[in-house]
Amino acid sequence: MPETLATLKRAPLMERLKAFAGFAVTDERATPRAGRDARLDMFRGLALVMIFINHVPGTFYETLTSRNFGFSDAAEAFVFMSGLAAGLAYSGRFVSGPLWPAIAKVWARARQLYFVHLSITMIALAIFAGAAWWFGLDEVLEKNNIAPIFGFPLQTMIGLPLLTHQLGYLNILPLYMTLLLATPLVIALGLRWPVQTMLGSILVWAVAGQFRLNLPNFPTQGGWFFNPFSWQILFVIGLLSGMAMKQGRRFVPKSPVLFGLAAAFLLFVLLWVKVPPLGDLGRQGLSLLSKLGLPFYVTWFDKTFLALPRLLHALALFYVVASLGVMYRIAESPLMTPLRLMGRQGLAVFATGTVLSLLLQAVKTGVGGGLLLDTLLLGSGLLLLVGLAYVLTRTQEMTRAATRPAG
Repeated sequence: MPETLATLKRAPLMERLKAFAGFAVTDERATPRAGRDARLDMFRGLALVMIFINHVPGTFYETLTSRNFGFSDAAEAFVFMSGLAAGLAYSGRFVSGPLWPAIAKVWARARQLYFVHLSITMIALAIFAGAAWWFGLDEVLEKNNIAPIFGFPLQTMIGLPLLTHQLGYLNILPLYMTLLLATPLVIALGLRWPVQTMLGSILVWAVAGQFRLNLPNFPTQGGWFFNPFSWQILFVIGLLSGMAMKQGRRFVPKSPVLFGLAAAFLLFVLLWVKVPPLGDLGRQGLSLLSKLGLPFYVTWFDKTFLALPRLLHALALFYVVASLGVMYRIAESPLMTPLRLMGRQGLAVFATGTVLSLLLQAVKTGVGGGLLLDTLLLGSGLLLLVGLAYVLTRTQEMTRAATRPAG
């Protein structure tokens, strides 16, 4: 131990910072696993299930999703795991191959997301227009940020392809696409300076909250619901973690102390949410901090600017889950096959699930709700999504088998 401390004291300042923070320089190696990480597929699938349920508001089942047990919800998980998947999928090309093909591969995915977003936006408008035209459900045209199309038709038609006008429940793919456009730069920086890259991401998050920086809306006022300058912090943490996993290590090492702190925080937040007196006391404490001059993105739960309580809850949850070795066995079990399949086909499942959820919104507007009907609607939708994921996965496997050289 004295030799280690002496060596660390002789190391450059940034190396000492890295060692102290535990980022990317630890000798502890993550156990390499052949093939895909089943945990990532399972949790992506679980996040997609919760997003689908939450996108059909007013059902009993939305009370069972993660947002009812903490400050964060499935959106934080989706963005973090998107960054994690991007780090695993793209970072190797920046190490072993020419630069431009590596960049082009990432931007091709961003282009795909753009056209998927436009497609589901048009389908969503058709669903609500059909509900109003054929079934007299005019009220659906006043929800989900559709009304500006009738008040400012020309401007809104400009805003839709520019992504400055986004319908409700259809605003996470523009965020994802924007973050992918910046991904090559973050990978290039992260390969050389992972800690500095992380610190830069934290600075961008803080500046965005302090000065309320956001991409603008048009023709309506305000900015994006998922502010890329704020939400990039989760994506970057996921990206750097995926890059480390690609190299067989952890970006943030396992630590009993850190695990204990994260688990204690999750328990505290759970009690905050489920015990009203404790929640009231907590909000009073945050209000006091606000009166003392701390900014809103530190003392409240704002989603657009990814306020600190939401961010810390999400990071604590991800750290605890990633530190549990039992998650490998759970994720690889046959019981989790539907979730793994959905996670592997994330974009197709998300896009189809979004369209289905908006269709179910229109259905519930017309016929009401109730536990039996909600179970039938959501259950049918989830079965369809699992079936879609199975068909797409089997098609990919058969295609690879057919193109594999004989012998």
